[in-house]
Amino acid sequence: EPAPSALYRLPARMPSTAPRRLDERETAELREAFDLFDADKRGRITIHELKVLMRALGFQVKRPHVVKMVYDVDPGNDGLVDFAVFCQIMAERYAERDPEEEIMKAFQLFDTDCTGKISLKNMRQIARELGEDLTDKELESMIEEFDMDDDGEISQDEFLKIMRHSQ
Repeated sequence: EPAPSALYRLPARMPSTAPRRLDERETAELREAFDLFDADKRGRITIHELKVLMRALGFQVKRPHVVKMVYDVDPGNDGLVDFAVFCQIMAERYAERDPEEEIMKAFQLFDTDCTGKISLKNMRQIARELGEDLTDKELESMIEEFDMDDDGEISQDEFLKIMRHSQ
């Protein structure tokens, strides 16, 4: 086993030689998002609309980076992006995502009071926001199922274990 200090020098993600392919669910979600931004239904969006769309999908991008991504995929681009180019760009972005970081972002959405734990109060709030009519008993049983240290809340570590197991 390598020394811990050696682990810090390893790249976070090994580069992939083959382009990542989107699955059916991802393609359908991207189609729905693309169509929302293609207001005039031409089948193409502007680079500015692409930047806003990517931000709406959770990617922190700036215009110069978006322009570079477009021209990397489509060197002769005329400033408009069709769905095929959009999917190529998004497949590359999805391949670059760090699953642990994504899981922690999701945890933060649940941990609305920033305590480092997901409590019954947090679960009530999320259920309400999602329009789910769940009783405290149902929410408590959800917490109990994943609460490994029996403190009545879900910690970041417990949440990570839940999410890793579900992938």
